[in-house]
Amino acid sequence: MVSLNKLMSYTFFILFFLLSSSLVMAKEIPKGSLMATTTGNPGINLEKLQIILNPMTKEELFVEADGWLLLLQKAAKRVSIAKLEVLKDNKKIDNQEKIKEAEEKIEERMKDIEDDDNVKEQEKEKLKKALKKEIESDLKEEIIEFKEEIKDNIKNDIKDELKHELASVTEQKSKDKELVQSSESEKAEVTKVDVIEEHKEDLLAVLSKLRKDRRGIIERLNVVISEINRKIGLDENGIELAEVMPYRRYIDTVGSIKLDLSDSKSTWLSIKGYILSEDGGMKWLINAGIFIAILFVFLILSKILSNAVKKALSYTESSSHILNDFFINTVRRLTLAAGILVAISAIGISVAPIMAIIGAAGFVVAFALQSTLSNFASGIMIMLYRPFDVKDLVEVAGIVGKVQSMTLVSTTIMTPDNKLMIVPNNSIWGDVIINAHYSKERRVDMVFGIGYSDDIEKAMQVMKQILSDHPLVLDNPESVVQVSELADSSVNFICRPWVKTADYWTVYWEITRAVKEQFDIAGISIPFPQTDVHIHQQPPELKEPQSDQKQSHQKAISNKLDDIDTAQDD
Repeated sequence: MVSLNKLMSYTFFILFFLLSSSLVMAKEIPKGSLMATTTGNPGINLEKLQIILNPMTKEELFVEADGWLLLLQKAAKRVSIAKLEVLKDNKKIDNQEKIKEAEEKIEERMKDIEDDDNVKEQEKEKLKKALKKEIESDLKEEIIEFKEEIKDNIKNDIKDELKHELASVTEQKSKDKELVQSSESEKAEVTKVDVIEEHKEDLLAVLSKLRKDRRGIIERLNVVISEINRKIGLDENGIELAEVMPYRRYIDTVGSIKLDLSDSKSTWLSIKGYILSEDGGMKWLINAGIFIAILFVFLILSKILSNAVKKALSYTESSSHILNDFFINTVRRLTLAAGILVAISAIGISVAPIMAIIGAAGFVVAFALQSTLSNFASGIMIMLYRPFDVKDLVEVAGIVGKVQSMTLVSTTIMTPDNKLMIVPNNSIWGDVIINAHYSKERRVDMVFGIGYSDDIEKAMQVMKQILSDHPLVLDNPESVVQVSELADSSVNFICRPWVKTADYWTVYWEITRAVKEQFDIAGISIPFPQTDVHIHQQPPELKEPQSDQKQSHQKAISNKLDDIDTAQDD
């Protein structure tokens, strides 16, 4: 018993010690005491960087972000200095061209002075010196002004780094040039402009390398920012929080490449350098290939899955064509949508913000498309309850025709006169639906009339014989021929044979024709509506006195009505 109590006390002490240690370790570390640990190697592998950042806290991640931001600032400054040096070389080239133009101008003016016999030799020399001094002073002022513009923008430490990069590029280029040059004459033809152009090309090569370094730092800073977003989350609209936005803004500011279209050579070399760089055009080319390859694989997969679903649904006899098409199309589209998301994620684009934006926009879209969503809901109800199917003859929303196809939004119907009607599903589901093809058998309802003087039994036998002789009339259920109505001008019979649904109109037309022909042979009349008009004249003592003209007119009308009445009786 004593040993058990000691064991429990030891266990309690150990648990208390572990809990106290965890609480001490869980205390927030002051941000000022932290230092960035991942910036020692600016070219660190992105996957390795992600693994290192994963266990870090929010405070540690912000320290890492500040460290990478400092590296990005230095890289951006180096790029700016390289641009200034390129601009300086451009100005030198422009000055050399101006000097060349000035020398040509001096030669022309001096030639004019030499040809002028009225000017003495001493005055000629003075004019030449004054002209040359004037042109050179103008050029000198432009060069000094340009140097003053860029003097304050170049720091010694960054400029030394740039010189080191430029020296390595120049050294490599000189080695390559020694293999190409074959004669001293080519060296002798090199002018000062050519030297400046060559220096400018070296600078552009350095600028391309510096931009590559800058892109690498931006990529790694983006990895840190993404990890911060995972730790602190996004706002309700799927947008990054205010703590992260300064990093994003600085990246957007310094990460873009601005081209000077006035300098075609620099522009072309910048574009070429970006396209051929591993972190630039080559990376996007590889990403585009990966994106297309993944989409192609998922496209094939969507066809395989949709065919598998189609084959599986073919074994279910009760399912409709509309519902089958819905399932097949849904599987294909969902597979393609998944492929797009996988492809976007594979090229390094985060899918989470995209899904957040789609979710935030869902409410707005749903509110704007209320009627469409109503049709969507009606389409789902029609597919589930299956009141009709493809190729069924239906009457919906006042339209009669065969169903051609159906989507979640609308139904396409082809009318008997070959007009294509697209009906919203909401109008169909909210109204009476009449499906003439729902059953395999239909009853043809026809009405025939005979005269009151004709033999009823004989007319019934004629119609029954017509129905029994017709090959498309079914024996079961049995056809019905009965007297249905004593109408104003005829005795009406109902004639109701049962037929296959597909034979409805064929039987209707053929039976109607056969009844007319057999009635004519049997001497049975089919009366048409008649109207008897009776004229009741007033007694003579009640008649008002009329003029002779009115009496003759009234008598003529009375005679005509009597003739009409006699003709109708005959």
